[in-house]
Amino acid sequence: MLRAKRFTNLARSARASLFSCEVQEARALHRIIVDLRSQPQLSSVRFLDFYQLGNKAAIEKERARITDEMNRGYFADMSEFKKHGGKIAQADKILIPAETAAKFPDFEVNFSDGRALKLPTRFSGNITKSDASDFPNATLLCLSFRASSQGMIDSWTVPFLEAFRDGKNIQLYEVSFIDSWLLCRSPIKRLLLRTMKKSTIDSSRALQKQIAYSFGDHYYFRKELKILNLLTGYIYLVDKFGRIRWQGSGTATEEEMSSLLSCTSLLLQD
Repeated sequence: MLRAKRFTNLARSARASLFSCEVQEARALHRIIVDLRSQPQLSSVRFLDFYQLGNKAAIEKERARITDEMNRGYFADMSEFKKHGGKIAQADKILIPAETAAKFPDFEVNFSDGRALKLPTRFSGNITKSDASDFPNATLLCLSFRASSQGMIDSWTVPFLEAFRDGKNIQLYEVSFIDSWLLCRSPIKRLLLRTMKKSTIDSSRALQKQIAYSFGDHYYFRKELKILNLLTGYIYLVDKFGRIRWQGSGTATEEEMSSLLSCTSLLLQD
């Protein structure tokens, strides 16, 4: 009886120690991601595939990328940020016409509960009318590449959530981009997601803010969207076909917020 009791106590102690270690590891990883997203821009650890070593086009493309990244480092971003405070350009005042609107590039995001999703959700002609209702008329995508831009993102999302709290066929995603080679490794990525900020469900409103994370190399994704400065936040209003119909950056002004709400209302009427 005494031996069984000792064994039980030892097992409990071992489980407690293991749980404590997991908690400490998770907290340490969370501190790492906050530190990395707050630090100057760090180039991802990247290597050309062996079969590309003899590919002149691939080598030239990589060379151009390295030159570009060297010219647009942290200090260039900071110098520019001091001039405009994160306001890369004034936000659109009206909806971009559907005929001239560019398509938002597809990218994958992960949620803290382990789910993965490709954004933006776009309607295509192959989908039946009965399934068309599953696609939102309007999606607000808020992109953050550094932790310092969170306040800017909040200046858009808080009024947006309040204005469309009972809205239907509308979505709001807040996406943080993580390009650290270490944190993108599968075991660390899974553990990290368990410690990251989760989406908070408010049952009193129809529209919910969904917090997601995108891991990996985002260089060409940023190039397609013409994103240069990583210290600011970027806001895109996308229609059900995945087209960019409005965009803004930095901290929202009253006039810009008004135009965003107005343009969103127009999309919801389609």
